[in-house]
Amino acid sequence: MPLPLFHSIASWILKKRIHQIELFMKFPNEVQEELRYHLISKAKYTEVGKRYGFESIESYHDFKNKIPLSNYESISEAIERCRKGTQNIFWPSPIKWFAKSSGTTQAKSKFIPVSTEALEDCHYKAGKDMLSLYFNNNEHSQLLSGKCLRLGGSHELYNENNSSFGDLSAIIIQNLPFWAELSSTPSHKTSLIAEWETKMKAIITETLPEKVTSLAGIPSWMLILLQNVLRETGKTTVTEVWPDAEVYFHGGVSFKPYRDLYRSLFPKPGFQFYEIYNASEGFFAIQDQNNSEDLLLMLDYGIFYEFIPFNLDNDTLDEANCIPLSEVQLNTNYALVITTNAGLWRYKIGDTLRFTHLSPYRIQVTGRTKHHINAFGEELIIDNAEKAIQKVTRDLHCVVSNYTAAPIFMQNQKKGAHEWVIEFEKEPEKIELFAALLDQALQEENSDYEAKRYKNMTLDRLTINVARKGLFYEWLAKNGKLGGQHKVPRLSNSRKIVEELLQMNA
Repeated sequence: MPLPLFHSIASWILKKRIHQIELFMKFPNEVQEELRYHLISKAKYTEVGKRYGFESIESYHDFKNKIPLSNYESISEAIERCRKGTQNIFWPSPIKWFAKSSGTTQAKSKFIPVSTEALEDCHYKAGKDMLSLYFNNNEHSQLLSGKCLRLGGSHELYNENNSSFGDLSAIIIQNLPFWAELSSTPSHKTSLIAEWETKMKAIITETLPEKVTSLAGIPSWMLILLQNVLRETGKTTVTEVWPDAEVYFHGGVSFKPYRDLYRSLFPKPGFQFYEIYNASEGFFAIQDQNNSEDLLLMLDYGIFYEFIPFNLDNDTLDEANCIPLSEVQLNTNYALVITTNAGLWRYKIGDTLRFTHLSPYRIQVTGRTKHHINAFGEELIIDNAEKAIQKVTRDLHCVVSNYTAAPIFMQNQKKGAHEWVIEFEKEPEKIELFAALLDQALQEENSDYEAKRYKNMTLDRLTINVARKGLFYEWLAKNGKLGGQHKVPRLSNSRKIVEELLQMNA
């Protein structure tokens, strides 16, 4: 089918979905309650359903009191049994795929179950909704008259005990419907190349001749690809390479440190940036307005949401404080809990977020429950760091490409502090000024950090180590984490990553 005809038909179909989205925006709590009932009803004869008495669960109160909160460690044994062939443990449909993730807080691999329902009613539905919302806001878009340059994970699928595992992106690409393959580049074969460097070269060779109208991938990895494209072509901007490109769909890490750099890569007037929020466990939210940092929480993907107010003073989340969507409040930091159509029951995903609107429900992702610095009661979260960096880089006209930070612990009479390792795409003229302004910006974003910094009573001013170009890439390679699904932990209470980077940077 010629791409212009495909564009006309597909864009018309995608726009029809808007009415369904408007329905759950208007009746969000009713949609979520109906979904919870459906999930419980469908899984009542599974092992988990029988163990926790799903047949007797009627209200949210029953749901909350009969089913305990879970994390990966608490269900890993059941997942291993499922991987070895036992079915109907936590979901009635056969689980054929497992999304492998090393996580960002530990080296242990996680195998997240992916059901047929999760693929069809969550991940693929979300992919179509991402386009639907974009088309709804940009009626003259010619997005589907060309192709989407997609950059997924770097691992192929591996078969074991009649099941398959690999990056979620590999699972999705492996099972893509024909229309998605038709409108994407690079090819299925190239997308699943395991070796990262080989994959980069193959993608560039394959995509340069294409008419690319959109891009999709994690900002840190897409940046590496686009820089290689510019080196290969000798062009200054990506707009010169693909003049028809009109939008970049991004997710996985905060876009704040990258926004100005990407704007310089795509100087085309009207070029859009659309954020998504997804993970191996599910697809959760999509930007539904042009030029916004808020994401619409998607409520009909087979995921029932709960939220636990998250206070860094107590890293253990209190089950008693868990609330449904109908009880959330604005500007409170919540840890996300999900129940899914792949059999994750009241699962603590490890992400934190806050609501910016309640009608409809829109969110911003603020970080991870285990990725923060709270060695001295300063309660510094990723959202604070991202906003502070964005402010300082704009003031000093510099660009940060990667960073991580950890505490310097108190010794003898020496006060504590935060130590940062920062790799710049464009360095500031004076690093000391950058450090001073970043420290001040963090105090403006976080009153606890400000209190600890008051007259240097508890914390001295932060210190910055400038990383040589490519340091973070080398660290990821050394730790076997090259590829679109891996990210550098931004903040940590441990000095392990900072020490490794400093040693490599010496």
